[in-house]
Amino acid sequence: MPTALIVFIALTVAGLLIHLLCMRILAWRGVTVRRTKFGLTLLFDTADDDGTPVRMLNVNGAFQSVAYATDELWSELACEYQREQACIVSELPRLSHAAVIGGGGFSFPKWLVVHLPPVAVSVVEIDEKIIDIARESFGLARLEREYAGTGRFELACDDGWAWLRRQERPFDLIVNEAFTGRSPLGPLACDEGAATIHEHLADGGSYLATLRFPLRGRKSQSMYETIETFSREFAHVWLVPEYPDDPTHPGNNTLVASDVDLVTAGCEPLRGYEWSVDVTRPRRRWS
Repeated sequence: MPTALIVFIALTVAGLLIHLLCMRILAWRGVTVRRTKFGLTLLFDTADDDGTPVRMLNVNGAFQSVAYATDELWSELACEYQREQACIVSELPRLSHAAVIGGGGFSFPKWLVVHLPPVAVSVVEIDEKIIDIARESFGLARLEREYAGTGRFELACDDGWAWLRRQERPFDLIVNEAFTGRSPLGPLACDEGAATIHEHLADGGSYLATLRFPLRGRKSQSMYETIETFSREFAHVWLVPEYPDDPTHPGNNTLVASDVDLVTAGCEPLRGYEWSVDVTRPRRRWS
């Protein structure tokens, strides 16, 4: 047998053994490993700063979802930035039908359905395996069971971009939580995407998206390009930072766009965060 072939077989066997050992170690530490559409997915339990049990979903090296892992907190939001988004949504002047693009652990859809009756929520998630994980470990099965037949929750397994373009009924709110590993928003961040979102909002409707970027530095450029895109499409755009005092730290920043001045309409959490090409931009405030 040629030496090169022997070396290849030996390396292959060694790699397989190392892989099996890593899987065994992860399982021993309580980590469930799944292969999903966008890469290796890790599911594990830990605790937050208060000691409350939380469940984490990591897809391809990026945390996609964090949720409380107790029955009594199943529909509450574990992340501070999502609680801030909930405050914004709670004070929107118009909200009867919402669309959420990107299910993940379904934290925000659960909160919307449970805490904002009679709002109807439509969710689209591209990865069937992520939906299965959410049913098993993130309360999606309970949400479907408890709200079956109410007309307040529906779920589609589809590409969010394609799904949105097919919708005939406008939404009062579109929430974009679509992440593919470390890349947020995808085609919904371009001019065509912004226009499509605009077309599928009802009069007075709002768009909310999570932008995972630092506020300053080279890695922030894509975020500001996205903001400029939506500024060309909507009359008003706001950017609410997760870490305003630490601008180089990547954060879950909240983009809100609407043709309505939401602050004047009573949405106080947005006060002071409006983006304008005519005034000092937030990126300079945090530089």
